[in-house]
Amino acid sequence: MSASLCLMKLNTFYACFESTSPAVKVQKAQEDHCPSVISRAQTCRTLKQINTLKAPGPDGIPGRALKVCADQLADIFADIFNVSLLQSVVPTSFKETIIVPVPKKTKILCLNDYRPVALTSTIMKCFERLVKSITSSLPDSLDPLQFAYRPNRSTEDAIALTLHNALSHMDQKDTYLRMLFID
Repeated sequence: MSASLCLMKLNTFYACFESTSPAVKVQKAQEDHCPSVISRAQTCRTLKQINTLKAPGPDGIPGRALKVCADQLADIFADIFNVSLLQSVVPTSFKETIIVPVPKKTKILCLNDYRPVALTSTIMKCFERLVKSITSSLPDSLDPLQFAYRPNRSTEDAIALTLHNALSHMDQKDTYLRMLFID
């Protein structure tokens, strides 16, 4: 089998898991007197922490270039990150990925023997790191059902709570349960 044919088959295989549903319209936040959430200093510090040995994402910008030019790029990226948070929209270019098939086994028999590894843009990784630092400082009283980006909370906690609530409900007479999981 030729390399290009193999790549086309892998691409088709991975694409079958992608949803093509239209994006949900997000109501634009009020822009009047909203302070910056992410500072220039935080952005600069995050850019300087980039691991230069990691592969660049789909934008092709090497981590070394971002790290070396952190002082010059911090203002620009801080503005982009703050506008993104203000509008509740992640730029499309930040969401692009390159899927690299990595063999799970030494002998490949089918397409399921590959593990897809997604290479995302280094800028998106920096943005995620900054958002995580913001959300980890939120008070515990904010929402007890918020599990993402919270210390000592995980997917397993969310599943355990949901399962407990479902089973407690099913203990009652003449009841039924419908569940929808969205990832």
